[in-house]
Parts: sequence; structure tokens; C-alpha cells
Amino acid sequence: MTSQRPQTTYDLLRKHGVDRRSFLKYCTGLAAAMGLDAALVPQVVRAMETKPRIPVIWLHGLECTCCSESFIRSSHPLAQDVILNMISLDYDDTLQAAAGDQAEEVRRRIMKDYKGGYLLAVEGNAPTKDGGVYCTIGGEAFVDILKETAADAKAVVAWGSCASHGCVQNAHPNPTGAKPVKEILTGKPIINVPGCPPIAEVMTGVLTYILTFGQLPDLDRQGRPKMFYGQRIHDKCYRRSYFDAGQFVESWDDDGARKGWCLYKMGCRGPSTYNSCSTIKWNNGVSYPIGSGHGCIGCSEAGFWDNGPFYERLSSVPVPGIQSTPDTVGKTLTVLTGVGVGAHLVSHLVQRAGVPLTGTRTPEAPAPEASEKKD
Repeated sequence: MTSQRPQTTYDLLRKHGVDRRSFLKYCTGLAAAMGLDAALVPQVVRAMETKPRIPVIWLHGLECTCCSESFIRSSHPLAQDVILNMISLDYDDTLQAAAGDQAEEVRRRIMKDYKGGYLLAVEGNAPTKDGGVYCTIGGEAFVDILKETAADAKAVVAWGSCASHGCVQNAHPNPTGAKPVKEILTGKPIINVPGCPPIAEVMTGVLTYILTFGQLPDLDRQGRPKMFYGQRIHDKCYRRSYFDAGQFVESWDDDGARKGWCLYKMGCRGPSTYNSCSTIKWNNGVSYPIGSGHGCIGCSEAGFWDNGPFYERLSSVPVPGIQSTPDTVGKTLTVLTGVGVGAHLVSHLVQRAGVPLTGTRTPEAPAPEASEKKD
């Protein structure tokens, strides 16, 4: 008796009544969300038609579940399409119906049946002091569960700032000894998707890329995918022109705040934060914190939780590429009336660093070029 061919994304989409035209539109939208060139759309289509879904085990450590909350609100593509069609979410103690011993049996069965082929998604970090007793599941320390589950995983995705950088649990004085995934696991490809929480479309885009190309996307020095973290929020912020003009909000609800001037003096970390908030935005692309009048707190950067207070511009905050502070920009504009003088900002150039799952980059899976911003 021949074994049944594993179901692909296209197989399940057709069962749900999706026609060929809609399927191609779906794949084009996925490619656009990942920032891929139009020439790579056929590869996305081929992957959806031929590759079996990725088995995924999703673990939860010390966290608030905001990453899951963000993920299920994805609109491009819909999270239900990702969960039901693109991946096989076999274990997630927040979303699954199983509980207790039954749930743990599922996790271990997936680890056995798909040894070396499943993807481990981690939300939250692991306490390491006192044997990890500050986060236990079924009487077992989460740090031990994490190591056990990662042993035979194909790759690890660290969702959110908790798993990527440690976040608030790792903040000083860190009484539980909480550590991010990268400080606990070794010898495994790890992709960090930071943010508190990460943008929903960024999360689904990462999974789509892995499914399509069978490898991790190009990562920056912090292990983040360049396609989503290759540019500072400041570079595409609609308030950027006010920064260049030296027009800043000086206090909440002042005239500058009402006019939508730059929030840098109010503590905005946009100039030193790499993320897609100003391009993809939140809530189906409606807005993002700066667009709602609140400065960026830099939640996708390591150590942001100790980098406060958030409503004050700190001289110790590094601002890559900015050669003039808001104060000096404003002073220069006052002295040199009629002369267009603004801060000259240069985006950091990050060397490309492919991290294939198989050890080599395949010819059919070229990574998208990191954009270079020059003003």
C-alpha cells in the first residue's frame, strides 16, 4: 500500500474552494509582503504547489502571549491561511484543544515523526536560576523542555523581544535569570523576530519565506531578517521632514504635537530602531505608534527595557548616522535664516549574511537585496 502524498498549501486551498486565479493572487501578495522581486513570484507559487506543509511546534515560556495575539490578527496573509494551509501547527498550548499529558504526547510524537524536519517556534524566554523553577510546564522546567524540543528541530524562530533579546523579564536585576533563546540553544539556526509584539505580517512573512525557499532569510548582526529589519523606522517616518527642519514637539499637546512635528525630543527611538512599523504599520496597515502621536520605544532593539525613561531624549542613546542633534539643527536654522540646513542621515550598510538551513544557499532561493537608503 502506497503512502499518501503529504498535503501542500495549494491542495488545502483548493479544498477550501480557492480557484487558480485567487491562488496566484494570494502568492503574489505573499511575495510582496516579503519584499521579494516580482521575478520570484513563480518560486512562491511552485513552493505552495509542491512542498508539504511545515510541521511546527510552538512553545511558550515567560511571556504575555502578545506575540500570539499579534499573529492571529495578521491580514496579509490571514493567520488562518498560515495555520491551516502553509504550516501544520501541531503543538501550541495556547491555541490547541489538547491539554495535560495528551498535549505533551503530541509534542513528543511530532519530534519523533518529523525528526530534523520540524520548525520550533518559541514565544517567551526561559528562567535559568534555581533550576528553572520559575517557569514549569507539567512539573518540568521550561528551559529543559526548550532544549529537548530544539535538539532535532530544523531551525528555531524566536518570536518577539522576550525570546529574541530577553525583554522585561531579563531587565535589571533579572531575579529569575531569564535568558533569550540564543543564549540557551547552540548549534541551531536561529532567526530572531523581535518586537513587543512583532508585526503580524512580519511573523507570517518569515514563515512564508522559510516554506518557499527552505532556508532562513538573510539576517543582520542581531539575527533579524533584513527584509523586515533592514531599515530604521526614522528612515520612512512621515514626521522625518520635521526632524530635518528642526521642528520638534517640546511637550505633550503643545502646538508642535498638534501639527504632527517630530517626537525625537519626547524620547522617540525611531532614529536608532530597526523595524517595519513605518512601512507595514499595524491593524491592517492603519497606523503605528508614531502615527498615533506616541514616540517609538525601540522595542525591537536589545536592552530597550533598561533604556528609559521612555519620554525623555537621552544623550546616551546612540543615533547611528545622525551628525546633528535636534538642538544643533534648530540653532543652525535660526542663525542661517533662509538656508535649508538639516541633519544629514546615512543608513547603515549591513553585509549580507545568508543562513541556509541545509548549510548552503540553493540557486533557486536568492535572498532579497537589503535596501540602501540615502537622503
